[in-house]
Amino acid sequence: MRLSGQGRTFLFLQGPHGPWFARLAAMLRRSGATCWRVGFNRGDRAFWPDGRSYIPFRGTAQDWPATFAALLDEKSVTDLVLYGDTRPIHARAVEIARARNIIVHVFEEGYLRPYWITYERGGANGHSRLMDLTVADMRRALEKADMDLPDAPARWGDMRQHVFWGALYHWFVMTGFWDYRNFRPHRALTVRQEFRLYLKRLALMPFHALERRLATWRIRFGGFPYHLVILQLAHDASFRDHSPFTTMTEFLTLVTEGFAKGAAPHHHLVFKAHPLEDGRVAMKREIYRLAREHGVAERVHFVRGGKLAGLLNQARSAVTVNSTAGQQVLWRSLPLKAFGRAVYSKPEFVSPQPIEQFFAQATRPDTRAYRDYRHYLLETSQVPGGFYSSRGRRELLRQVVDMMLSAQDPYDALESGNAAPRQQLRVVN
Repeated sequence: MRLSGQGRTFLFLQGPHGPWFARLAAMLRRSGATCWRVGFNRGDRAFWPDGRSYIPFRGTAQDWPATFAALLDEKSVTDLVLYGDTRPIHARAVEIARARNIIVHVFEEGYLRPYWITYERGGANGHSRLMDLTVADMRRALEKADMDLPDAPARWGDMRQHVFWGALYHWFVMTGFWDYRNFRPHRALTVRQEFRLYLKRLALMPFHALERRLATWRIRFGGFPYHLVILQLAHDASFRDHSPFTTMTEFLTLVTEGFAKGAAPHHHLVFKAHPLEDGRVAMKREIYRLAREHGVAERVHFVRGGKLAGLLNQARSAVTVNSTAGQQVLWRSLPLKAFGRAVYSKPEFVSPQPIEQFFAQATRPDTRAYRDYRHYLLETSQVPGGFYSSRGRRELLRQVVDMMLSAQDPYDALESGNAAPRQQLRVVN
C-alpha cells in the first residue's frame, strides 16, 4: 500500500532540545497528516514555529490527565509522538493513549549512538520490546535480512550542538516563566539552576578539555592494566527509572569496594564521566573519597567526558549501570558488568558474576551472538542521523517518516519481511 498520512493526526509532546520535532512535523504534513504540539513552557514554544498548531498547557500536573484525554477527543488524535517515555507527563500520556489504541511513537538517543537514534513504538529503554526478545528470536527474524554491518563509530557527531540547543532551551524556559507558572521540570533542579549549569559547562569546556587530556595521557602511558567504569548522568531516565540505585554514590561505592576486594593489586580503575556531566553531582570528589576509604587511591583515575573509544581500546573490562555505551564495550568483545535494565542485558553478553569476581576474572561475551543482536538493531530501531545537527536531522528525515507512517512497527516489519531498505552509513571525520 502507498504510504500516506491522510486521515492521521499526530500530537507531539516534549522532544529533544532544538528544532527536530518541528522539522519532523513539517515532513509529516507533506505526507498528508495533521500535526499538533502541546507545549509546557516557553522553550517548547520557541522551537515550534507554527503558532496555529501549538497548544499551550498552563495547568498543574493534576490537571494534565484530563486535559490530555480531552485533547485526544477534540483533535481526533491517531498518533502520539514524544521523546523519552518516563518523564511524568509522558508516562501518564502513554498510559492514556494505549488504553485508546493510539499509536505511540517514542524517540530516544541511539542504542548504538552516536550516529544513530532510536525509534520505537510503545516504549524505549527498559520499556522497549527488546527487553522480551531473545537472541534466538532475533536470529529468526534476520533470516529475511541481508546487510553489511558498518563499523561502530568512535565519537559523537554533534556534541557542541547538543549543548548549545540545551542552553538555549533553558534560557527560553527561564525567561518566559510567567507564561507557564505551573510548569515543573521533570528533574530535581529548577530551570534557573539547569540554565546556570549549562552556562558553567560551556564556560569551562576549555579547562575541562585540558584536564581530560592530562588524565588520559597518564592512563595511556601508565603501562598498567585497567578496568573502565562508564558513568551516566544521575538524573538520566535510564539511571533514575531502570536501575537498582537511588543515588550515584550507591553505585560508586559498590564498584570501588568490589575493585578493592577482587582486582589484582597491580590493576587500576578508571572512571569516565558522561560527556554531558554538568557538575550537579560532585562525582570526582566522591570517587576519590571512596578510593581513599578503600585503600586504592593510588590506583583510581577520573576522566571528565571526552571520547570513549581510546579508553576502551586498552581496557581489560568495563562496568556500567545501564549506559548505551555498553554497546561499544560488547562490540570490542570486552567483558561487561551491567547492573540496571538495558536492552543489551542478555545472558549471552553481560556477566552475571558478583562484582568482586568480575574484577578478579571476568567472563567474556558471546561475540557471534552480539553481532547478530547488533545486526537486528540496525535493521529495526536504529536510524542513521541525529537530533542536534542539521546534517543529522536531514539523514533522519530520509527514513524515519516512512517508518512512522508504516502499518507495522520496526520489529514486526522485519519479522514479516517488510522492513524498509536501510541506508549505508557514511562516517565523515
